[in-house]
Amino acid sequence: MGAASLAAVALRDPHVPGSWGTCPVLLLTGLPCPGCGGLRAVSDLLAGEPLAALGSNALAVALVVGGALVWAAWTAAALRRRPLRLVDAVTDRRAVLGVTALAVFAVVRWLPGVEAVLGP
Repeated sequence: MGAASLAAVALRDPHVPGSWGTCPVLLLTGLPCPGCGGLRAVSDLLAGEPLAALGSNALAVALVVGGALVWAAWTAAALRRRPLRLVDAVTDRRAVLGVTALAVFAVVRWLPGVEAVLGP
């Protein structure tokens, strides 16, 4: 599923306006959600342009890097035949921290002057 999603982003350029539709939050409020620019960030990462990816959505880049690290740890554990239990790693505290980080990122990117750096 992940490979198919990456192939779709590689084949259909999210830099073309409307190619993937419009974010409903952006459409209704005029403000970017934490995910706005995420497809462009992934596309830029696939093209080997990490700085452009950070400019599209720094949070998406952090999530991709984090996901790659978790996948590498899971793969290493599987090769050692010692399964990595990711369910045990997700606690209520970490879930609240994650939701809080999304909210803070969204609000910070709405601040005047910051949208030039963190805007989609």
